[in-house]
Amino acid sequence: MSETKNNEELQQEETTEEVVETAETTETEEIAVDEKDQKIAELEAKLAEEDARYLRLRADYDNLARRTRLDREAAEKYRAQSLLTELLPVLDNLDRALQIEVTTEEAASLYKGVQMVYDQLLAATEKEGLSIIPAEGESFDPNFHQAVMQEQDSEKETGIILRELQKGYQLKDRVLRPSMVSVNE
Repeated sequence: MSETKNNEELQQEETTEEVVETAETTETEEIAVDEKDQKIAELEAKLAEEDARYLRLRADYDNLARRTRLDREAAEKYRAQSLLTELLPVLDNLDRALQIEVTTEEAASLYKGVQMVYDQLLAATEKEGLSIIPAEGESFDPNFHQAVMQEQDSEKETGIILRELQKGYQLKDRVLRPSMVSVNE
């Protein structure tokens, strides 16, 4: 019986060792699974962060491309702006020369020559998109007109431009110089 008892004790010890080994293995496997889950979570967070970074970079690139395209279009549209701005005093002087009353035949032929030069210059600038801002008789608009005087005319409404003192010009939709005007009170 003692041998049977010993065998039983040995079997119990072996069973206990197996249970302990199984528990340790299960615990080790659980730790390994927890570490794997943690590692997966870390990698997923890193992937999400990289995706967000990529999307931000892509949006920045798209914005830069759009801005560059708009700048290029504006540069093309207003390429003649500096030249036309420099020519405005020339147009003013020619316009003033045409305001003079002609009394002699020599002056009339000189006047005609100045008129031809003025018309050609005006036509060339209009091809580039320059246009005269209408003023006299129009309603005052601070976007296009600069009021330098106020006068009173009871026959006209308040805010109507009575006189244009200096012509205003715009290039396409951009004002190069507002018209200097006198406005009705």
